[in-house]
Amino acid sequence: MRAARLLPILLLAVLTACTATLPANVARFQAMPAPSGQSFVIQAADPADNGSLEFRTYANLVRDRLVAQGYQPAASAEAATLQVTLDYGVSNGRERIASRPGFGPSFGGYYGRGFYSPYRYPYYSGRGYYRPYHYGAFYDPFWGSAWDQPEVYSYTVFNSYVDMKIARTANKESVFEGRAEANTRSDDLTRLVPNLVTAMFTNFPGRSGERVRVNVPLDKTGS
Repeated sequence: MRAARLLPILLLAVLTACTATLPANVARFQAMPAPSGQSFVIQAADPADNGSLEFRTYANLVRDRLVAQGYQPAASAEAATLQVTLDYGVSNGRERIASRPGFGPSFGGYYGRGFYSPYRYPYYSGRGYYRPYHYGAFYDPFWGSAWDQPEVYSYTVFNSYVDMKIARTANKESVFEGRAEANTRSDDLTRLVPNLVTAMFTNFPGRSGERVRVNVPLDKTGS
């Protein structure tokens, strides 16, 4: 009885300790000037995007990050010290085939290391997509058998990216070139781009020539 009362507490502790993140790869080359009153303007890599509400939304995210670094928005493109060029996108997706091992013997549905729920949505762990495990005894007559066989399954992976380049307005000299990208099972740019911008500006401007992995914490909605 005591173990039964402790089980919900243990489950809560395990779930609380697991924080969802978006693993992003960030590559940066930079010779950024230290902030000393420089102003900037943001433009789209594709001129057709400059007037779109979508681009304006993402450009505002970058603007806020640059302001936090000590740079200031320019009153006009002609008055800007720095020109920021922003690009973003997501691939059409590609199918992958994988397998997950069985968990037998189950001894009536109980797994020594915990139980496995087929009804939880897979998540990305950095090494692949997995379904969550929960600790404790569990019996599901509709899933598994005394000896579970490996399961082969397919899933779609999308590659999303944010590219940002910064150049001096006066002579077009490049002072920053960065790219943040991630592989996910979602192609929703409204969620992906803000997180990739966060990854881009983590420890900005970074060490020139380095490629780092940034795990961006996701909120409860996955955004």
